[in-house]
Amino acid sequence: MSVKVTRDKVASTLKAIHTLVSKDVLVGVPSDRAERPAGEPINNAELGYIMEFGAPEANIPARPHLVPGIEHAEKRLGLRLKAGADAALRGDAIGAEKALVQAGIEGQNAVRAEITAGVSPALSPATIEARRRRGRTGTTPLLDTGEYRNSITFVIRDKT
Repeated sequence: MSVKVTRDKVASTLKAIHTLVSKDVLVGVPSDRAERPAGEPINNAELGYIMEFGAPEANIPARPHLVPGIEHAEKRLGLRLKAGADAALRGDAIGAEKALVQAGIEGQNAVRAEITAGVSPALSPATIEARRRRGRTGTTPLLDTGEYRNSITFVIRDKT
């Protein structure tokens, strides 16, 4: 029995697999894009951390939104990454990279949707009153101006 190779895609397949496994897709607020208007004491990345885990010393309850947002999108994210793995196995490095971008967008949108839907606990009456004094009428936690929600994005970077 002999095998005749008509098309050797081993090199391109290995390259595509390397592209996929050597990258991380991170969803959140990258520190280099976290700025808020001048005079604000903290940036969006710091604000997100405080909102996700709370700050009991400042009487700020935890309002998890990043981890639950990703967890709610887990099945869709898995399908995106599977498509990337399939592309890599076909030797399609561009398709593998595209799948990483699609997974990032999926994760970004899931976290933004989590914020828009409202997270617990509800705002305190004092916070709602403070918003009204500033001319705001919304009562959705984490969603005052929309600036923090809109800062949620994704990055693809080489694994370290």
